[in-house]
Formats: sequence, structure tokens, C-alpha cells
Amino acid sequence: MRADSIRNRERLIEAAADVFRTGGGEASLEAVARKAGVGIGTLYRHFPKRDALFEAVYRREVAELADLADHLAESHEPVEAVRLWLHANVGLVATKKGMLAALAIAADGRTELYAESFERLTRAVGGLITAAVESGAMRPDISAEEVLWALIGMCHMRNQPGWQSGVLKLVDVFVDGLRMCGGAEPSGAKV
Repeated sequence: MRADSIRNRERLIEAAADVFRTGGGEASLEAVARKAGVGIGTLYRHFPKRDALFEAVYRREVAELADLADHLAESHEPVEAVRLWLHANVGLVATKKGMLAALAIAADGRTELYAESFERLTRAVGGLITAAVESGAMRPDISAEEVLWALIGMCHMRNQPGWQSGVLKLVDVFVDGLRMCGGAEPSGAKV
């Protein structure tokens, strides 16, 4: 691809993530093209099918979250790294919800993509959780999968405007509940 074509594709993916995250069902492909500063024809040249745009945005956001886990592990204490990573994940869910609404894509058609993404995100948060447990700051009786399922459940409880702020508050409560208090074993801890 030519350099300008690569730039246009990247701008379209970034614009689409932003438009879908904030616009939800009101978002349109025209809004994506407009935000990226390109014509609708350019959008369709890069993404001839609507779901191709969905997949490109979704894969990009998952990759960014996986990379973010590494960065947070190096720059924050372990439990705070888990908290910040889960907060960032709320943005992925918001983007996904917006794309599903705006593009009218059936979620079941994405089983392989979601399974692959869930595995990658599980590995990312798993590394953060392992570090937090090994530091003695987090209880050892919860798995990375359980943390992700809890987050997914929180994100899908409500679909009203502003749902993200409520979920972020619940994530904070959830992460605080995962902390080890004074080195005591949590109730129900695996032995």
C-alpha cells in the first residue's frame, strides 16, 4: 500500500473507534469518514463490507489493551495496574456496543474473533493478576477469566447513556475487594 493509503486506513480505524464509542446506535459510516477527513468512497475502498471495519477496529483495540498491560506492569504498582487495565477495557466494550448498534452486526457471527480476543485479553490481565498476587497485594483465589467475566457482566448490566461511569465505579469496588487486607487469607480462598 502507498503511504497515503496506509495513513487513510489508520485514520479511518481511529475515527471509527471514537465515533462508535461515543455515538453508539447514532453513529454512521458517513460520520466515520467525516471524522477521518476522507470521503465515503475512501472508507469503502479500505473496508468494502461494514463488518470489515468492525473487525479492524476491534482487533486494534484488543492489541492496544494487550500492549497496555505490559506498560502498566512496568509503570504502576500491581493492583493499580489491574484497576487501570480494567478501566481501559470499559472503553473496548463501549466501542464494541457502539459498533454492534451502528452497524447492525450480529454478535454470533463473530465467535472466532471474540474467542481469539478473549484469550489474548485473558493472557494480558493474567500477567497483571499474577504480579499482584505474587506481591501479596491481591487475593489468590480468582482467575483472569473470572475477572474478565465479571467485567463483561458489569458492562452489560445497563445500556443507558453514561453507563461507563457507573461501571468504572463498580470496577473500583471490585478491584478493592480483590486486595489482600493485612496478609489475611480471603474467605473461601483456595488452598
